[in-house]
Amino acid sequence: MWQLSLPWWEFIVRALIVYGFLVVLLRLTGKRQVGQLAPFDLVLLLVLSNAVQNAMNGGDNSVLAGILSACTLVLVNYLVGLAAYRSKKVEALIEGRPEVLIHNGRLYEEVLVREKLTHHELSAALRAAGCNEVAEVHCAMLENNGQISVVAKKDVAATTITPRP
Repeated sequence: MWQLSLPWWEFIVRALIVYGFLVVLLRLTGKRQVGQLAPFDLVLLLVLSNAVQNAMNGGDNSVLAGILSACTLVLVNYLVGLAAYRSKKVEALIEGRPEVLIHNGRLYEEVLVREKLTHHELSAALRAAGCNEVAEVHCAMLENNGQISVVAKKDVAATTITPRP
């Protein structure tokens, strides 16, 4: 139960390699994948975690191997988060930058295609913000977490102030 079949440091190296690989893989799949998990996306993540399990533990199913791998993953995740907090470059590399989807009623189709967002998903976000069409939107952003933020145009009516007699 506590006997390791590989050197202790190898579990740490394996966990670091798998963590780095998964961060790159998930980062390349785009913001939408992370922020809006459909049932099949959740299944993919569960199967993915099972697929890389042996790469991390090298076939060692001891409790100590699991503890070493888990501690390594949690520590590396903490350190990556800290680095992203302290450095804008690391933050951009790890988390990306928000993308403008709509600005002043103009829809950027190329961003939808690049981020693999459908018009139905965008329309749902617009409706949730109280907008019926793109022309009513001042700004819509695809945030780092995969959510869509929408700022509606304000109806600026000309107001006339008449002095009191």
